[in-house]
Amino acid sequence: MTGTTTPRKTVHLAVYDTFADWETGHATAWLARGGYEIRTVGPTTDPVTTIGGLRVTPDLALADLRAEDSALLILTGADLWDAGDDLAPFAAEARTFLDAGVPVAAICGATLGLAREGLLDDRPHTSAVSFYLAASGYKGADHYTEADAVTAGDLITAGPTEPVAFAREVLGRLGVFEGGKLDAWYGLFHDSDPAAYEELNA
Repeated sequence: MTGTTTPRKTVHLAVYDTFADWETGHATAWLARGGYEIRTVGPTTDPVTTIGGLRVTPDLALADLRAEDSALLILTGADLWDAGDDLAPFAAEARTFLDAGVPVAAICGATLGLAREGLLDDRPHTSAVSFYLAASGYKGADHYTEADAVTAGDLITAGPTEPVAFAREVLGRLGVFEGGKLDAWYGLFHDSDPAAYEELNA
């Protein structure tokens, strides 16, 4: 199964200690199969350890990341989002990306970081539950949407239980799959629909 051929461009995946490694696997795997290079970005280039115990050595440090070199920034959930402000620089970088017109996709605890940064105050968004973000004191509660994943312009958000819906929005936003192919991809990986397999490979 392959996606539509796309120009080879870089997607940046933020990695940090305690990042939830299951949340972005569908997205990054199919972006890579669709022609995108995945590069990891850490607080520094020192190795980090995921919740699942995997050690990842970042390709570059956050200080060296530039929006103009990227097609998308993906921010994963992590215990550190709930523990304090250690990951606040990643939320600040998300603002830089959005200001430059480069998409950002955030799932799970990363949405809390965006809320603290003020990036969800005036955009439709979702997360785990509404009161999770409300605890941040943000001003965007009226824009909270009860949905698996939400795309609002250049910003994609999703809750921790929706890695497939998150990937659907990411893959659609970057044109890896479109229309019926995107629906088929989601039907296969979310609903285990055998007919979707045939459609995806037609």
